[in-house]
Amino acid sequence: MVAVKTLIVGANGKIGKHLVRKIVEGGHEARAMIRKEEQAPYFEDLGAETAIIDLEDSVDEIRKAAEGVDAVVFTAGSGPNTGKDKTILIDLDGAVKTVEAAQAAGVERFVLVSSFDTSREAIQESPSSFSPYVVAKHYADKALRDSGLQYTIVHPGILTNEEATGKVDAAEVVNRGEVPREDVAEVLFQTLQTDSTIGKEFQVVGGETPIHKAVQSI
Repeated sequence: MVAVKTLIVGANGKIGKHLVRKIVEGGHEARAMIRKEEQAPYFEDLGAETAIIDLEDSVDEIRKAAEGVDAVVFTAGSGPNTGKDKTILIDLDGAVKTVEAAQAAGVERFVLVSSFDTSREAIQESPSSFSPYVVAKHYADKALRDSGLQYTIVHPGILTNEEATGKVDAAEVVNRGEVPREDVAEVLFQTLQTDSTIGKEFQVVGGETPIHKAVQSI
C-alpha cells in the first residue's frame, strides 16, 4: 500500500521537516502535526496541511489529526534538554496515544522512529541519565508491535545534521554509527512506499547502499 496521505507527528523536528518536504516533493500529501500556530507557515508554504495539536493532549485530539490519512509517521521526541517527566509524556505516552489515535481513526499503517537499541539489554547497560529514554522507547516499540497495525520501527544510529549522502547501511542489526537526519527522513519516505517493511524493524546508519535499495532489502 503506497501512502497517498501521511500524518507526520513531530513534524517541526529536524527529521520531520525533511520528511514533510520529501513527501510533498514526491507527489504525495502530507499533514504536519505541530504544537504552535507560528510553525504552520513553513509547512503551508511547502504545500502541506497542518494540525495544531500537542502530544500531551488527549487521544481524541490526536485522532482528529489522523482522520483521513493513509499512514502515520511518529518522529517526535522530548529532546536532550528535558527531564524524565517529558521523556515519559512524549517518547512513551505520546507514542502510545498516537498508536491508539491511529486505531481509532482507522489508519492501518504506522512508522515509528525509535532509538538505535531498545532491547532489555540496552536498558540495563545504559547510563542512568539515558536509561529512562531507552525504557520509554522500549515500551513504545512494544505497544506498536502489539497494536495490530501495519507497523515498521526504524532504529537510527547517532543522528547528525551533516549533509545527506543518499546511502545507508540498514538491517535488523548493524554496527553502531552516525547517520544524517536527512538520510533518516529519506529512509522513512522509502519505507512508506515499500510494503515489504510492514511488520519489521531495522537499524540504520550511514553506509554505502543507496537508500531505496537498502529499504527494499529489509
